[in-house]
Amino acid sequence: MTDFLITIDDIVWGVPLIVLILFCGISLTIKLRGIQVTQLGQALKYMLKNEHGGVGEISSFAALCTALSATIGTGNIIGVASAIAAGGPGALFWMEVAAFFGMATKYAEGFLAIKYREIKKDNRVLGGPFYYIEKGMGVKFKWLAKCFAVFGALAGLLGIGTITQINGITSAAQNFFDPQQAGVVFHIGENAITTTTIVVGLVVTVCAALVIIGGIKRISTIAAVVVPFMAIVYLVMGIFIIAFNIDLVPSALSAIVVGAFNPQAVMGGVIGVTIKTAIQKGVARGIFSNESGLGSAPIAAAAASTKDPVRQGLVTMTGTFIDTIIICTITGLAVVITGAWLPELGLEGAEITLYAFSEALPFSSTVSSFLLMSCLIFFAFTTILGWDYYAEKCIEYLTDGNTKVVQCYRWLYIAMIFIGPYITVAAVWTIADIFNGLMAIPNTIALIALSKIVASETNSYIAKAKNKKSLYP
Repeated sequence: MTDFLITIDDIVWGVPLIVLILFCGISLTIKLRGIQVTQLGQALKYMLKNEHGGVGEISSFAALCTALSATIGTGNIIGVASAIAAGGPGALFWMEVAAFFGMATKYAEGFLAIKYREIKKDNRVLGGPFYYIEKGMGVKFKWLAKCFAVFGALAGLLGIGTITQINGITSAAQNFFDPQQAGVVFHIGENAITTTTIVVGLVVTVCAALVIIGGIKRISTIAAVVVPFMAIVYLVMGIFIIAFNIDLVPSALSAIVVGAFNPQAVMGGVIGVTIKTAIQKGVARGIFSNESGLGSAPIAAAAASTKDPVRQGLVTMTGTFIDTIIICTITGLAVVITGAWLPELGLEGAEITLYAFSEALPFSSTVSSFLLMSCLIFFAFTTILGWDYYAEKCIEYLTDGNTKVVQCYRWLYIAMIFIGPYITVAAVWTIADIFNGLMAIPNTIALIALSKIVASETNSYIAKAKNKKSLYP
């Protein structure tokens, strides 16, 4: 089964999809005149300043935190490590390249989410790729919108939303509390299931259920508190890593750049790692982490209290900057500096990052492991919450708002959180990659098709705003 999933993953994340995603980001960057550079300052400013008089369910900042809660998770801590282990240090370079152009993609997603969203009679907001595909591209493409919604619901249920996150949480807890696996209760294949795994899995499932049942407002409230706090903690840890290993940073950066174009030059005798592998793993894990082009973030952006697509597009764009340019870079540098990715160490997943932080931070290994475990648990937990919201909106679109079906899906989602710890790591990540790729296809096609509208309205708005000496009076 694992071999079969890997084959499907290689097909989905083959050269055509990677080229499609990168083309989308590069094309939007050109048409939007480098908006991720020229307007980044404004974007960061308005990330914290809510708009007055806007229409929506939650504030722009809460919408961003909800989106970040879904993006900042195992992808930042485990996904980066897995990408480097599979594709070498060069994978981080391609992850950053994809993120840079992905910021323009993310802007377009946020813009279109507001432009084409629907506000229901009970003031509920529904928007995202399914609506900008149907409304922007035309009703004849509704089948493509439904494909996205189906893939989104499955991604939440079987991939990025549940299994990968709870698996990451229980693995981190297991490595910290019972690294010798002394408390084994039973085995599933080669996987040893311990008391720690069972208890932590159960606690997370219950906590997630209590929040998920409360809907978007409860999810956004939790996210607006947890996400900024844990992101700051992780950033401080990153500053410590760089400061106390500053002499190793130049060689690490060299390995990352050289490895992007000549993997064997930094990987020695490791067989099978090519430039294609580095690009594939870097782009795939980058998309898994920041979700640019995936189409998930605009579902949260659509709920923001705003009437300005450009403003929300800029706010949405900051998500990729925070997620990958800052947080993933911290993880990647730690992994490369310490050599935690090297095959001879025999580490995988969370073990790589735990080893890296333990070696790089100026604390005892116990303190370093505890801090990283805490970040991973909170990041992954909020990702579970954010993706439930995304997936439910997909179901809501598919069923024309049938609340009974949405409720059934919600409980099924909670059930998948419960059983997630008992599924193998390799299968988990492969399944997540497959559904991410399938989501990206219809969304990226829509972004390319609607890019002229995005560019025309955005550039016109910014030009008028410059004449008034202020982008947003």
